[in-house]
Amino acid sequence: MSGDAPGVPDGDTATIDRSSTELDKVVIRFAGDSGDGMQLAGARFTDASAAFGNDLATLPSFPAEIRAPAGTLPGVSSFQVQIADFDILTAGDQPDCLVAMNPAALKANLKDLRPSGTLIVNRDAFDERNLAKAGYEVNPLDDGSLTGFKVIEVPMDSLTKEAVKDTGVTGRDVLRSKNFFAIGLLAWLFNRPQEPTVEWVEQKFARKADVAAANIAAFKAGYTFGFATEATKTTYTVKPAKLESGRYTNITGNTALAWGLVAAAQCAKLPLFYGTYPITPASDVLHELSKHKNFGVRTFQAEDEIAGIGTAIGAAFGGALAVTGSSGPGIALKSEAISLALMTELPLIVINVQRGGPSTGLPTKPEQSDLLFSLFGRHGESPVPVVAISSPSDAFANAIEAARIALKYMTPVILLSDNLIANGSEPWRLPDVDQLPDISVTRITEPNGPDGAFLPYMRDVHTFARPWAVPGTPGLEHRIGGIEKDAITGNVSYDPANHQLMTDTRAWKVKNIANDIPPVEIYGDDDADILVLGWGSTKGAIRAAINRLRASGKKVASAHLTHLSPFPANLGEVLDRFDKVLIPELNTGQLRMLIRADYLVPAEGLNKVAGVPFTIGEIADKIMEMMES
Repeated sequence: MSGDAPGVPDGDTATIDRSSTELDKVVIRFAGDSGDGMQLAGARFTDASAAFGNDLATLPSFPAEIRAPAGTLPGVSSFQVQIADFDILTAGDQPDCLVAMNPAALKANLKDLRPSGTLIVNRDAFDERNLAKAGYEVNPLDDGSLTGFKVIEVPMDSLTKEAVKDTGVTGRDVLRSKNFFAIGLLAWLFNRPQEPTVEWVEQKFARKADVAAANIAAFKAGYTFGFATEATKTTYTVKPAKLESGRYTNITGNTALAWGLVAAAQCAKLPLFYGTYPITPASDVLHELSKHKNFGVRTFQAEDEIAGIGTAIGAAFGGALAVTGSSGPGIALKSEAISLALMTELPLIVINVQRGGPSTGLPTKPEQSDLLFSLFGRHGESPVPVVAISSPSDAFANAIEAARIALKYMTPVILLSDNLIANGSEPWRLPDVDQLPDISVTRITEPNGPDGAFLPYMRDVHTFARPWAVPGTPGLEHRIGGIEKDAITGNVSYDPANHQLMTDTRAWKVKNIANDIPPVEIYGDDDADILVLGWGSTKGAIRAAINRLRASGKKVASAHLTHLSPFPANLGEVLDRFDKVLIPELNTGQLRMLIRADYLVPAEGLNKVAGVPFTIGEIADKIMEMMES
């Protein structure tokens, strides 16, 4: 039965002995109202699975409205996790098990549940009022519409109240523990260890003994309910995965990105400064960095986006590893200042955690629609390097890579993430800090021109980077700014030939980085007819689709781009080796347009802007369509 989803068998479960069935993977989704604690429930179940040793990937989904009316479809929050005994790449296409805390959660998510999958519902929430809010005219638990699923009805409200009645919590706080009841039931059903959840509650609510007691009581009540009622005749076990040896932690993309910035500053032997303005879904980078003052990290929450990047440019001028971060609308506001950093040729990392757009768009949904804006969204001829993160664990290494490029070439670098990466999580093997790269730079301390003059645009012959002089260094007094400078002295210049030279020089400097980045690598079959080319968070779904098709005997290959400006030097050669190229993107075809323009390759696109990531099946089906055409 390996690989099958859990279900409730027919028959009288009370008269059948329980057993445990091994699965190689399972996809579980928690869904409920914003106030039901589904993100916390999913995270706790995920951490317990990580502690057990499973490989995993998660997909949180938040309501787009800050306070949508309780019990309505816009207010539904969900958290999906896939756990497996092997290396997995996505949070799964369809949940095998859905936990629905109210009618709205059921209606919003039932279409995704695998046929014959397990459905766990909070029966107490299916009253007349909640049914009406969700748009149900008849209770779906009673009208036979759920016969295609294995339904477990649980009176969670009533059982939670009974479990916590002696813990000291009162009023509305009583039902806040029902998410822990759900976690307990799932822990029993999938044989998850109880200790990680109990220990987390004890630490998290150490100063609120009554809340801690209530959550633990509810958790144990959920576990006991499954055990005592024999909610199914079998439980399910997903064994630990055989991963590369090392020490692992479960990490989100935003946390990994923050840790990568801290590590980059240590590798560069520089203080880290992060100047920003909070915006979903980038805010957690600020929150995490603010915890690490012991590593010389300085964070500044500015009054707006422009002030945030302004302080970062000032920090770069002052000799720090300077970073600012935002999402699409905020990057638009920072655009002129990014041009200023390019003109002054200061090292600056600009993080763009993409979300659905345009304008305010879909703040809590993933999209990859800022690629062209990142490449071209500035005044004048202003190319900057662009690096894209492909997974939560990939964020750490690419934060260091962005810092390496910024410091070595004295340029702003845009580091692209997105909502799927930022809030998703996966196991990450902690690196050996002694093996992290040395990206330290030598800042100029003596005049570099004749007669003791300092020439701020006298360039390195290999990188074309100008020298980095820290203000206050005797003899290195200079000025920089947004008006074009003389190519050597840095004095203001309006000379046409000089402007042409400086424009060409800045462009050549960025283009030359192509010789300093890893070549594109092919994954899959070198002799395939079709190459699937991706960037950013599509990597997991693309790789999983490639694996699925190759397992069925199909020849197909993929390549994934980390560096989007400039492209790797061998990209054209790789593209020429394949008859067909497919580019899946969560936009309307931005990379496809660039590939067609730069390499004259008739690439096909698989595109959507629905606020949800690609499924493995969507990509596999498109590949098969191209194979058969």
